[in-house]
Amino acid sequence: MDASSKNMEGLEEKKWWGYIEEDLQELLKQSFLLSDVPEGQFHDYSFVVFPAAKAYEGFLKKLFFDLKFIAEDDYYGKHFRIGKSLNPSLPKEIRNEHWVYKKVADFCGGSELADKLWDTWRVSRNLVFHWFPDEKNAITLTEAEERINQIINAIDEAFKECKIN
Repeated sequence: MDASSKNMEGLEEKKWWGYIEEDLQELLKQSFLLSDVPEGQFHDYSFVVFPAAKAYEGFLKKLFFDLKFIAEDDYYGKHFRIGKSLNPSLPKEIRNEHWVYKKVADFCGGSELADKLWDTWRVSRNLVFHWFPDEKNAITLTEAEERINQIINAIDEAFKECKIN
């Protein structure tokens, strides 16, 4: 059995596996399948992280909705931005009812989890997805696998600390 198959089996045993939608489950599995690509074949392995990052976005939206941190319109709509809502450095003058960082910190045992969710979002989603002329954010296969594991760990901790049933 290859490493990705073993990791996928472990996913299905996570307490939160049944909590997430089937399409999010498939996205996480897809990242593990893509991680079987040979090292050194590509300049950038961001594509390995993309499905897991998309699943992480779906998990966070579901979590925030189920905890009533965001409204139904935010959950189903196209305008709610997780990056903005989780950013601990968001200027006070633009924080509003959509700023969930404080809600996570207050409800889920302090700022440690909120910081972890933000850092995972920033490193495993934003830095992987975006390109800027002065920041070439190409990642190795090993770094891609680390980012996938960071996403899994953030979901583990959020599910535990926010006491999702």
